[in-house]
Amino acid sequence: MARSPLPSVPSRLIDVEVADRARRKAPEALVATEGAVPADVPAETTFTGKEGEVRLLGETDGPQWVVGVGEGGDPRHFRAAGAAFVRAAHSYADAEADSGGRPPLTVQVRLPESAGAADYAAFATGLLLGGYRYRVTSSDEPTRVRTVRLLVSEGEAVDEYAAEVRRAEELAKATALARDLANTPSNVKSPDWLARTAEQVADVPNLSVTVRDEAWLAERRFGGILAVGGGSTNPPRLVELEYRPRKATAHVLLVGKGITFDSGGLSLKPAAGMHLMRTDMSGGGAVIAAVRAIAALKLDVRVTGLVSAAENHVSGSSYRPGDVVRHYGGRTTQVENTDAEGRMVLADALAYGIETYRPDVVVDVATLTGAMKVALGLRTGGLFATDDALADSLRAAGEAVGERWWRMPLSEEHADAVRADLADVRQCPPGPGGITAALFLREFTEGLPWAHLDIAGPARAEGTYDEVVAGGTGFGARTLVEFVASYGR
Repeated sequence: MARSPLPSVPSRLIDVEVADRARRKAPEALVATEGAVPADVPAETTFTGKEGEVRLLGETDGPQWVVGVGEGGDPRHFRAAGAAFVRAAHSYADAEADSGGRPPLTVQVRLPESAGAADYAAFATGLLLGGYRYRVTSSDEPTRVRTVRLLVSEGEAVDEYAAEVRRAEELAKATALARDLANTPSNVKSPDWLARTAEQVADVPNLSVTVRDEAWLAERRFGGILAVGGGSTNPPRLVELEYRPRKATAHVLLVGKGITFDSGGLSLKPAAGMHLMRTDMSGGGAVIAAVRAIAALKLDVRVTGLVSAAENHVSGSSYRPGDVVRHYGGRTTQVENTDAEGRMVLADALAYGIETYRPDVVVDVATLTGAMKVALGLRTGGLFATDDALADSLRAAGEAVGERWWRMPLSEEHADAVRADLADVRQCPPGPGGITAALFLREFTEGLPWAHLDIAGPARAEGTYDEVVAGGTGFGARTLVEFVASYGR
């Protein structure tokens, strides 16, 4: 039987080790701050040490590469340096293999003496994610480095550094898994595929996954999910992930948008960008990946994850502008634009999750509005929250892991616009699109502390920068893990 061209999920990442002894014959790289050129670097080598600069030194008795970390005073400098280096190392290994040489499968790196455990963790994050690759091909994979060994000075606390690197590895795995889910093409990635994949990756203790099918959803009147998924031959699913540690100090509900393909429905999208809509489930992918990482890290917080998975398609059974949809719990929505489908499926999941699980706090994440891309660009997520402390915690969590958030207002002057003539609420209230979408979702949160993360901009990248590569970015997964970790402290 022919081998499937689809990459495995989750993708295998490189191995990162921490050791106080170098491995014989394994090539070595030196990481240097800007302006501090190591003595081992040949005088004829042009090297400034700027962030992400990598120079191959060739056949020498000393280091094989020198890597710049800029000022080196921030974890992002080390993430960028790690990503730049691993890409250079992969390219070198593949070139060696093509020329008939012996490509190095293990390389080792010496960071500046001033680097601490957090810097090692940040460099490891860059290594793990900067070399991420997703391609659907039957061609042979390029030769790549398999292991990077981070060297610390003798007498340093190797165990402490290794523990920080292991934690960074779990966070990177979450980002990579979220990328895998977003990058999988939609002719494969039906709602059922996404649900079954969530079951497959839930391979850690105290984590369970339950998949709800269309019959279960219809019986309990999940009108939003059923309406959005009604135009497709691939029926919708609700994915429930439950992590229940023995000693839980709190309960967090995470809700993700899982639109596995978005044509816009009858309010059809322009053809030019429609092929990118395989990533419209990036919020759901972030939730699946984050809950798995939370369980792997054994955090003392109970977490429930809900992913509303549907395909927004065009057919005679598609929902229409002008329809009135009854959500789980009874609240009704007047539909105005079938391309505003994300809020329809999130409303059901929010209402169900809050009524069923009675969490302490709720966070939803979604590629929800083009307005956020206009407001914040492609590298910053929009953060809405009903609680200042919750907003601060999420923003701090993002800063700690290298994901940037900007708090947006829940402007009360637009709240009345959410009211509808034919139904309880209207799907697309007039006013600023990102804000009114958040105000719509707030109607389904029952007054609980709630935050909405709009990742329409940073969920997908057109090119490579820092530890990000083109395609699905996995943005949001690390923030959710770090937020839950801080919530349990």
